[in-house]
Amino acid sequence: QVQLVESGGGLVEAGGSLRLSCAASGRILNIYDMGWYRQAPGKQRELVATITNSRTTNYADSLLGRFTISRDNAKKTVYLQMNSLKPEDTAVYYCNADVSTWGLRRGYWGQGTQVTVSS
Repeated sequence: QVQLVESGGGLVEAGGSLRLSCAASGRILNIYDMGWYRQAPGKQRELVATITNSRTTNYADSLLGRFTISRDNAKKTVYLQMNSLKPEDTAVYYCNADVSTWGLRRGYWGQGTQVTVSS
């Protein structure tokens, strides 16, 4: 069993910053890609950013320059630094990880953390 637990969400004014964290735990052999996705009310879940275990990153074009993804492989944790936040960044942010356990490799999702940006 693998768990992904996000933290760091909350309410922030426009122009502010937040740092999200997502820690993986359980019977993990290896973690490959990790990433952040978000889902705003009434919209589909969308990619925010991903990072490989060698730290190659990929971002949604609209977020490049404001958001930074990073990871600490020893802590099995991925981070999302969000700067210059806008009201349209308001969403539930979900962590995703491609994980191998004993005999199985699959993707896992966290429970989500709410980010609300006030204007």
